[in-house]
Amino acid sequence: MKPQRLLVVGLLLAALTAVAVLWFVPRLSRTPILTGYVEGEALYLATPIAGRIDKVLVQRGNQVKAGQRLFIVDPVQLEAQRDQAGAEVSAAKAQASDARQGQRPVELAIFDANVAAAEATARDASANLRRVRPLVEKGIFAKARLDDAQSTYDAAQAQVKAAKRQREAAALGDREDQIRAADSRVQQTNAALVAANARLSDGTPVAPTAGRVEDVFFQNGEWATANQAVVALLPNDKIKLRFFVPERQINAYRPGAVVRFSCDGCQAGMTAKVTYISPRPEFTPPVIYSREARDRLVYLVEARPSVLLNPGQPVDVEPIGPVR
Repeated sequence: MKPQRLLVVGLLLAALTAVAVLWFVPRLSRTPILTGYVEGEALYLATPIAGRIDKVLVQRGNQVKAGQRLFIVDPVQLEAQRDQAGAEVSAAKAQASDARQGQRPVELAIFDANVAAAEATARDASANLRRVRPLVEKGIFAKARLDDAQSTYDAAQAQVKAAKRQREAAALGDREDQIRAADSRVQQTNAALVAANARLSDGTPVAPTAGRVEDVFFQNGEWATANQAVVALLPNDKIKLRFFVPERQINAYRPGAVVRFSCDGCQAGMTAKVTYISPRPEFTPPVIYSREARDRLVYLVEARPSVLLNPGQPVDVEPIGPVR
């Protein structure tokens, strides 16, 4: 073979060797990764009542604490309903207390006077009976006169007993069934007051957990219908990583396991705790592109990161265990 041809063959072999080194060596030394993204589950906060938005207390992008007020629906009508319910509670309690008491002192004095009058009549009847009896026994009066005096005396005694029973009944108060009905009325009005306070509280929703205001749909003065979202809140504990693990590696993942991940412009050494593993496989979603051609059958895995990230942000997750 001529020296020129040997030189050409040698150069070709050298070029092929260089291409092979440049192509395969970086891929052999590269650490395999799983590609995923950050996702957040927003809460859409509304009120169960319709009304004018009196004041929006947050803006889009604000960080809020748990229990912080977000907006206020016009409270005038709700406060009026609460005050009305409170007045009804007071009235029901007064009626229940009155049902346990007897009649007023002035009214009881009337019954006392009736008892005194009946006793006076009984005393007159008794005196008349004592006068008539010996005269009848002597034959001066007929026996019918004694019978009339005895009847008058018995009737007077019965009137005394009736007057005393009326006095006792007036001091007792209402019947037990009426008292129970009054107590039930108190419970009913108390429940209405609790409901009114709950509606008033619903008119000023608070953040159920710490998070970031993702969006505000209404401004001051606008009218919102019942159950219509006014503020969208992205809770800190609802931000998670979603990545896909090939079928041959899924057995290395368990809830509670810790994975390491990275993202563009993020700090180093970030970790996340696995919270969910899909029980069913699926094909790689079209929005996920592997850096290498691996199996398309994958399992969805979710993990909660230890730092706050932005939803939609791409991440690279280091696999758990050996990669085959």
